[in-house]
Amino acid sequence: MNSAKYLSVFTPATEQQRKENFEDYWQFTQQHGGELFEAEKDLAKKRARLKYFKDNPVKLRTPLADPEAFYRNYIEMKDDPKSLDRMTLMLTGMYKFARHEWVGIKGAWDVVPDMANSHSLEDKISRVHLAEEFCHWRLFDEMLRTCGLDKVEWVPLSPVKEWIYEQFPKFPGFLMDTPAFVTELMGVTYYFCLHRLFDDLLADEPEVCVRLKELLDEITIDEVAHVGQRRNFIGPIGTKISKLLVKPFYTMFFNDIPEVGQLFDVKQMIKDGEDFDFNEVPHYMVERSWIPSYCKI
Repeated sequence: MNSAKYLSVFTPATEQQRKENFEDYWQFTQQHGGELFEAEKDLAKKRARLKYFKDNPVKLRTPLADPEAFYRNYIEMKDDPKSLDRMTLMLTGMYKFARHEWVGIKGAWDVVPDMANSHSLEDKISRVHLAEEFCHWRLFDEMLRTCGLDKVEWVPLSPVKEWIYEQFPKFPGFLMDTPAFVTELMGVTYYFCLHRLFDDLLADEPEVCVRLKELLDEITIDEVAHVGQRRNFIGPIGTKISKLLVKPFYTMFFNDIPEVGQLFDVKQMIKDGEDFDFNEVPHYMVERSWIPSYCKI
């Protein structure tokens, strides 16, 4: 008996369905994040949640065996990745993934109209979306601090990569929307892999394992909604193209973070992206997230 509740995220949708889903998503995001603090690039409920974590800190019982290995490799891999322990690889990989996200949203924040000048529902959604991404960067920073890494610096990428990220949000929608959707899907794929890895690497640190999952859940729940939201921007042709882009985009992005290939099966991650249909998203996440109506059975 088929117990699936959801269809593929690549399921076609009519223009009317997408319009209705934008309206539904806007209602969702208003209650989900709370008030937008534009000057601080923050949201009320997200700020309160991060404050809770900081006011109730959890730390490793046994400190990292070699924190210098992290600091030596977290911005740029200096050592042979195969020579590093899996915990260090996980932490340096987390930083690099979050750093790419941080650089991308910095560039987009200055291009997307602020709320006062957002005249379309799509622009308003995009502004709140970016504020959520800034909140994710802060949560990743807290994850690293939980593991005793409190000297992390968030530094720009190379000038060429910074320029590319700055130009991307300026592209017209028909060029930007499809790759933007694929990158959101890639994030959810990575976060699910990371969630499972916590159990493996932190079996002897149950408090930290739970805390890192809590922090990552805050990000993943948003990103599941972002997958649906970004999917809603693209029509039937873009939907077909986006599925074809999964393999080259995942391959290109994860090649830039060598830790991912050491820790995870990238071929399986690509397959997970191509097959994504929300059915593997845990129920407790679905309850707090958003899924397009046309992906529901």
